[in-house]
Amino acid sequence: MFIALSPKSIIEYLFMDKLLFFVCFIGILVRIYLSSSDFGSSIADRVEVSTPLNSWKRVIEGVSLYNENINPYEGDLFHETPLALVFFSYLTSILSDFYVTLVFIGCDILTAFVLYSTSKIYTKNLIIQQTKTKNIYNKEFNKLLIPDDFSVINPVYVCSVYMLNPYTVFSCIARTTTVFNNLFLALCLYAMVKRQRLLGCLSLVLASLPTFYTFGLVAPLMISCASTDSKKKTGSFLITFLTCVAISCTFLYICYTIMNEWTFLDSVYGFILNVRDLKPNIGLFWYFFTEMFEHFRALFVCAFQLNASILYVVPLSIRLRHDPLLLATSLLALTAVFKSYPSIGDVGFYLSLLPIHRHLFYFMQQAFIVSCFFVGCTVFAPTVWHLWIYSRSANANFYFGVTLAFATTQIFLITDLLFAYIKREFALKHGMKRMINGKEARLMLD
Repeated sequence: MFIALSPKSIIEYLFMDKLLFFVCFIGILVRIYLSSSDFGSSIADRVEVSTPLNSWKRVIEGVSLYNENINPYEGDLFHETPLALVFFSYLTSILSDFYVTLVFIGCDILTAFVLYSTSKIYTKNLIIQQTKTKNIYNKEFNKLLIPDDFSVINPVYVCSVYMLNPYTVFSCIARTTTVFNNLFLALCLYAMVKRQRLLGCLSLVLASLPTFYTFGLVAPLMISCASTDSKKKTGSFLITFLTCVAISCTFLYICYTIMNEWTFLDSVYGFILNVRDLKPNIGLFWYFFTEMFEHFRALFVCAFQLNASILYVVPLSIRLRHDPLLLATSLLALTAVFKSYPSIGDVGFYLSLLPIHRHLFYFMQQAFIVSCFFVGCTVFAPTVWHLWIYSRSANANFYFGVTLAFATTQIFLITDLLFAYIKREFALKHGMKRMINGKEARLMLD
């Protein structure tokens, strides 16, 4: 089924095509310029950007140990998988430092275009589905139906947000391994909208291999790749899940053959689970467990990790079963908030997905407040860090206050987005006018 575009939409398409080229050019130029300046090395040292899991300096040190036939997993330095170790060892051996930087920039560009394609396919599918079910919508709210030009405009917005977002730009110029993780996540989302099970499973496993949190995306992947026949859905769910498990086991065995031992499991997954490094970051774990009494630690580690990994997967999968991409966006956002070692690269990735759901923006009520808090926290975090570490005129409570506000802001954004989905779903079928005691009532999130 094809979507017919009006002459106005064709003009917009031509304009958006030029805008897309301009945005990509500016994004590439900014990345190259900042990477070649001293700003790149200073950003790489920022705790908001680099964590023990994605730091390029730790990767280089781990590769150096590996090349000297020293096991990099014996200490508490390197926390990438052996598969990543071999890849980065090969990459740094054949390319100079400048070309390695270009590889990171290239991965960022590829991620942006995969997200562009994902948004284009997803929006077209929404419009097609909307056309088929238009007769059940309330006539009052035809103006809230998704216009055809969204399939042209939304993908450009998605690509623009990813290429020009300071969070993704800083993550790229700091050469964090989050850049590769974002690429695999983008491929997984693309596979969801294309209903390609093998590509989805492979990219999901590659994304979740360094950190198990994103494996929760198997739920939207299972829903996306499910058979349309209700009798075959259970079998389709099982096939997708078992495919992911089989690929995961295969990669773990390859990692074992590289190192000839299983010690990497503790250095990679044990390190994440037990939260051994309490260096400050934009998450919530570091401050809480610094203040935690040791005999309570095991209980709260389990509680925090369950909250960050699987607690929201089942309830959200049930409620958002008709929109797997929104489900994936929600899970990625919750993971970026609650996981043990988050970075702004994780936040920047899911923020880039928001324009895909632009049809929900009409019902969102907290956009201005959330935007102000994002800007405020981004500015205050390095300021308070300087006051704490260098000026000695502040303490850890100040920095944790900023990270707590940042986490709260993201929670407001997630709940606002999900509530907007529910309100739009309700409004399309029943209308928004509700009378209580003769007065018009409004549905609000308190």
